[in-house]
Amino acid sequence: MSRPLRVIFAGTPDFAAASLSALLASDHHVVAVYTQPDRPAGRGRKLTPSPVKVLAEAHDLPVYQPASLKSPEAQAELAALEADLMVVVAYGLILPKAVLDTPRLGCLNVHASLLPRWRGAAPIQRAIEAGDAESGVTIMQMDEGLDTGAMLHVARTPITAATTGGELHDTLAELGGRALVEALEALAGDGLTATPQPAEGVTYAAKLSKAEAELDFRQGAEGLAARIRAFNPWPVAWCALGEDRLRLLMAEAEPEPGEATAPGTLLPPADDALRIACGAAGDEILRVTRAQLPGGKPLDVRELLKARADRFPPGTRLGSADRETAS
Repeated sequence: MSRPLRVIFAGTPDFAAASLSALLASDHHVVAVYTQPDRPAGRGRKLTPSPVKVLAEAHDLPVYQPASLKSPEAQAELAALEADLMVVVAYGLILPKAVLDTPRLGCLNVHASLLPRWRGAAPIQRAIEAGDAESGVTIMQMDEGLDTGAMLHVARTPITAATTGGELHDTLAELGGRALVEALEALAGDGLTATPQPAEGVTYAAKLSKAEAELDFRQGAEGLAARIRAFNPWPVAWCALGEDRLRLLMAEAEPEPGEATAPGTLLPPADDALRIACGAAGDEILRVTRAQLPGGKPLDVRELLKARADRFPPGTRLGSADRETAS
């Protein structure tokens, strides 16, 4: 590495804080941190700083929290920092072209997917939901498009049949920090080759919503199991159990088909799993191995059945009445 870079860091959530932490442990100099304004949180709706702000203040870094970067004043403030580079990780604000062009080496983004697959807001969960075999982090030169910039560095990690959204988030956060530092070391030395994203294979990761967390058991077992894992820990997949909501946290598809029955029907359980008929013909079987009843703790189903087997008699229909009768 020829010389340390002067870096502006822009990010907000825990995922971004992992990259900032890695950057602070490197030889590069973080001259300022940009993060979203404090937001109300918790029951008291108290203004709460972002994880990135908490980390920045712990290291006595200057923190900027503009509501927008579109004003000439905000752009002049950023330019006055005379940074070589701006690193952006889940910041949450659009960077105008004037900001993209301000640092000497432009702006880099740490994106939690193997671009061009899963551009957009929720690449971690959508990769699991879609049944992808791997995910990763792309260090990208930012342009004015939505995650469309040239790729500078890629790091990969497998997605297993047991990977949850929370686990992949944590893995990619750590991987992203390491990949960022590796990219900056190369950039400060001999440089990096920018590879344009291919036009083929582009997909978009739509923002997660609570509305899509309700399961439809007319869908296939593999897809339902993937969605359950993807939505753990948020927004958490669920289904109606009588008047209650049963939260489903871990699941897999049973390999052998069952007899056709109404989708959403509870079948005789295994020792460690609720077995739910699913699929268009009701002949696929979803095995739920971890779940949570209202007011209770998340439990492995083996423990849940020991405590509350009365809530899961075979033949019970899961799911809302309007969904059951919908065509």
